[in-house]
Amino acid sequence: MRIMLMGPPGAGKGTQAEMLVKDLNIPHISTGDMFRAAIKNGTELGKKAKNFMDAGQLVPDEVTVGIVRERLSQSDCAQGFLLDGFPRTLAQADALGDTLDALGVKLDAVVNIQVGRDDLIVRLTGRRVCRGCGATYHMVFNTPRKDGVCDKCSGELHQRDDDSLETVASRLDVYERQTQPLIRYYQGKGLLVNIDGTQDVGAVFNDIMKALGREPK
Repeated sequence: MRIMLMGPPGAGKGTQAEMLVKDLNIPHISTGDMFRAAIKNGTELGKKAKNFMDAGQLVPDEVTVGIVRERLSQSDCAQGFLLDGFPRTLAQADALGDTLDALGVKLDAVVNIQVGRDDLIVRLTGRRVCRGCGATYHMVFNTPRKDGVCDKCSGELHQRDDDSLETVASRLDVYERQTQPLIRYYQGKGLLVNIDGTQDVGAVFNDIMKALGREPK
């Protein structure tokens, strides 16, 4: 199967990706992984990407799309793949379509895990990390026995800067701006499958598999 996975920060996309690639026996292809592999392998596009990244700049679309094309052309993608984190823009979506056409394959589905903004904020701002041992807790889903104190080492629990309400709200705003056009784009192509991400992990996975016409192993 050839799947693209979408979902806002905090929707549980990473967990579902792990379960899907294991069950479907397909490679999990994320932008970050592709960049690291291209750079490690010393491809021309990898070298170009590294130059931009080392300069603290965004990697331009033509380089990103080229790296995606290189990755999807590899033999382990012949029977399918799970795309994660790409495309992020309509221009990239068009380029992905051209790449898949050139390879003679098509996406089977674009899976969009949906979770309301209020729920996402609770999930993302609730994390607390121990200053001592680095253990992670959540103020709703995985609370410490004593408020503000680590169960393992009695260290102080704190909220990381990137888990603050202001930062989380900004991340969600950026995601919504980027993805709304993509949601309409793939909806128009009849590929979009919306999944209720507020359920427990197993129920979300079962709904995805059902939407793909597959039975979980």
